[in-house]
Amino acid sequence: MPQDSLTRLTEATAEGLIHGICFKTGPPRLLGAELEWLVFDVEQPGLPVSHDRLAAAHAAARALPLGSGVTVEPGGQLELSSAPASSLTGCIDGLQADLTAVRSALRSQGLELRGLGQDPRRPLRRMLASPRYDAMETYFDRTGPAGRAMMRASASVQVCVDAGHEEPGPLGHGRRWRLAHLLGAVLVAAFANSPAHEGPYAGWRCARQGVWSDLDTRRSLAPPLEAEPRGAWTRQALDTEVMCVRTDEEGAPWAVPRGLTFRDWLRSDGDHRGHGAHRPPTAADLDYHLTTLFPPVRPRGHLELRMIDAQPGEDGWLVPVAVVHALFDDPEAAETAYRVAKGLADSYGAQPAPRNPLWRSAARNALSDPELRSAARACFRAAVSALPRLGADGHVIDTVGEFTERYVSRGRCPADDRTEPAQQQPQPHAQAPARPHPRTRPQPAGEEARS
Repeated sequence: MPQDSLTRLTEATAEGLIHGICFKTGPPRLLGAELEWLVFDVEQPGLPVSHDRLAAAHAAARALPLGSGVTVEPGGQLELSSAPASSLTGCIDGLQADLTAVRSALRSQGLELRGLGQDPRRPLRRMLASPRYDAMETYFDRTGPAGRAMMRASASVQVCVDAGHEEPGPLGHGRRWRLAHLLGAVLVAAFANSPAHEGPYAGWRCARQGVWSDLDTRRSLAPPLEAEPRGAWTRQALDTEVMCVRTDEEGAPWAVPRGLTFRDWLRSDGDHRGHGAHRPPTAADLDYHLTTLFPPVRPRGHLELRMIDAQPGEDGWLVPVAVVHALFDDPEAAETAYRVAKGLADSYGAQPAPRNPLWRSAARNALSDPELRSAARACFRAAVSALPRLGADGHVIDTVGEFTERYVSRGRCPADDRTEPAQQQPQPHAQAPARPHPRTRPQPAGEEARS
């Protein structure tokens, strides 16, 4: 356990820390993105890449003089995280330059990056071995196979926007928090790119969302949408089970408690031997616990939108970055998005995302759902109109426009291009018709990682 904060926490102190961390308010100024990629062999794309080759590829990427951070996910997925940028152009240009360099380095090794929400290759393997990931896998294995699939096979485009103003209004943090959860389903549907042809999510356009919703009973859920955001998130964080308890001993396995929420740990005397916790929690433990929560929108001072599948093609990733920025940070587009979001509120239902009817329909049906299709068309039109006002260059405007015409205007998503069984090599440009499914209406409440 890091020694940066060894003072035992009280429950009140923990609540205050989360309040201070989760929403840092002010005028929206900054934008960021985290791009996760699967690494494929150019000549044999249907086969997994060996650990040695993946390690060499990761080392080559880390050796480059990049502006983005480079990290590796447990299954060998490569992630580029932009620095916070003061403009859409700055964010996209920085990531584009870094991607060009990384792709060139991997190409020399016969490898390439591919944007897919879920890896179709089998078997799924974990590349990284560490106390953190060993403990994470042990924890998730208690509730089924979804945790391993998330760790080893999923990839996303995560877009980060500022929390917004303290006061109410179109750019206020309360409205942006609500907007993110209602429009999150629209983003799932429009950018669905993880179709499943067999297994528990067969027929879903966004099987990745199915995996996330099935991780455990609470860890991947949003707080209640109607509650005040800071208080709701604080309760959610403290009432979620502790995934693991770290140790000072280098290389030693971390304890994986059973049924111990962080609030339970705070209220104990530190002796939870029956749960696997042998000491009181510290501020460092709370910081770590917050990194093990995976809701669709994670408040980290800014809002981290985590629901978008990795996108196909060289430039597919920039579409969700540009669209989210436009809908959240351009006042006119934000007003349109909020009107659309209000129209979706009844379909959201009483259950939290991603387990409510609106989000489940987005993951299963994508834009064949008529409500989501109508909402996506309105939002993408607003985003396309906003991009010139936000200083987007012609390439970004054209790329978003082409995506809108190819998919959104036709009620389609990238998953509809992929017709092969999941274990075959996907062909991003093969087109298949959308398959409509009946819409599930809201039901009464009762239904209930990665860093």
